[in-house]
Amino acid sequence: MASGSPSYDPDNIFAKILRGELPCHKVYEDDKALAFMDIMPRVDGHTLIVPKAPSRNLLDIAPDDLQELIVIVQKISRAAKEAFNADGMSVSQFSEGAGGQVVFHTHFHVLPRHDGVELRPPGTKADDALLAEHAKRLSEVIARY
Repeated sequence: MASGSPSYDPDNIFAKILRGELPCHKVYEDDKALAFMDIMPRVDGHTLIVPKAPSRNLLDIAPDDLQELIVIVQKISRAAKEAFNADGMSVSQFSEGAGGQVVFHTHFHVLPRHDGVELRPPGTKADDALLAEHAKRLSEVIARY
């Protein structure tokens, strides 16, 4: 990490989810990453993929961890496109506050997109039962990949 860069905070919300201290609607997990539903989804099926190894973002993640993570991002994206009958996919990663990052643990957003359907505004928490249903739908498709 570059001199003067902020350090990783092990008490960030995603680190707490990884340690099981906070709940999530898990859709995929292996020894390298965890994927779960965003509780403030911009679209139905909005999924977050986080590495288990600690890093703030794309700027400081170890190259090997990034390689493993992006393969999982692709797997989740393919499954989400199918599970939510999407026309396309948006995949986003934000680094540092000026880049739009809010939670400082590396993560990718996977958003199934439909022609002509705009993203919902940020910051609106989804109904827990709906997130559970979306997680179940996506998990079932991921299991086939």
